[in-house]
Amino acid sequence: MRIGELSRETGVAIPTIKYYVREGLLPAGRLTSPNQASYDAGHVRRLRLIRGMIDVGGLSVSAVRDVLAAVDSPEESVHHVLGAAQEAITPRTAAAPEGMEEARQTVAELIRRRGWRVEPQNPSIEKLAVALATFRGIGHGDFEEVLDAYAEACERVAAADLAWAGRNAEVDGLVESVVVGTVLGDAVLSALRRLAHVEASARRFESLAEGARGRRRRPQPTPKAL
Repeated sequence: MRIGELSRETGVAIPTIKYYVREGLLPAGRLTSPNQASYDAGHVRRLRLIRGMIDVGGLSVSAVRDVLAAVDSPEESVHHVLGAAQEAITPRTAAAPEGMEEARQTVAELIRRRGWRVEPQNPSIEKLAVALATFRGIGHGDFEEVLDAYAEACERVAAADLAWAGRNAEVDGLVESVVVGTVLGDAVLSALRRLAHVEASARRFESLAEGARGRRRRPQPTPKAL
């Protein structure tokens, strides 16, 4: 297909496609004449992956280049490629509240206790530490008591995520699934958590409220006349 067809197929403007080629994100098409190039299904998939990382993942062109460099390295394991993609789509923490050292120690202990094989420089470690330090700073440090329950639930979610992503046999398909699935999956997980909160609240508190209303509605004995 020509570049115009590639643009219509993917919804990416021709100048943008040319920009991605110049930046090394998209392979150049096969020249069919001095002024014409031919593109194929591989270009379509790569373009959709690029747009997924930029539009859904919110990555910069530089971060996309890093992810694609991992994808295009045949000597790298799938685990390494997925790790590169995951790190690229995790935003770095801008501000650090007080109590970060203690919070980092708590996170390190959690990782050790769970037996997670996570590199110390993983940006999610710092992100979690910031959240825990903030909890402590506003007087809710006891939230850490539920960390293992959260971690156990997230282990099940991660297994489900990768089982879904693993349906793609090709590495770039895996990366696309992880990038898009992580970003959209966070939105799904957040919404499901809130729905579950409503259900848990109903189970825990609504029965108590019903009992209280029943007691208020119960007829009171008529006082005997003196």
